[in-house]
Amino acid sequence: MGIKLDMVGIVVKDMKKALDFYRVLGFEIPENKNEEPHVEVEQGSVRLAFDTQNMIKEIYGEWEEPSGHRVELAFLCDDKEALNNLYKKIIEHGYVGHREPWDAFWGQRYAIVKDPDGNLISLFV
Repeated sequence: MGIKLDMVGIVVKDMKKALDFYRVLGFEIPENKNEEPHVEVEQGSVRLAFDTQNMIKEIYGEWEEPSGHRVELAFLCDDKEALNNLYKKIIEHGYVGHREPWDAFWGQRYAIVKDPDGNLISLFV
């Protein structure tokens, strides 16, 4: 095919708040990145990138606050207990749960939380 998914970018209002959330998820992100306009994290063969709205405005020439859910980030957990514990940890850190863990009809355990920018983040086994 000639192409492969290499990076997923997330536009953030506040880099520190966004990175703190993803640290709770388990990403190792150095604290000295909190004020950077662009941060990348290796996640296997795909990079997860964070860009401030100001940086995106410079790149695109404009920025309009999006509305609606368009892309899902889904993170595979080790097992059901790990998923339940991670969901609980996220809520205990003051983040918003969108759906508590449940056993989906397609056979997976699922939970959905919101990151500080309102993106829906799925956790599953």
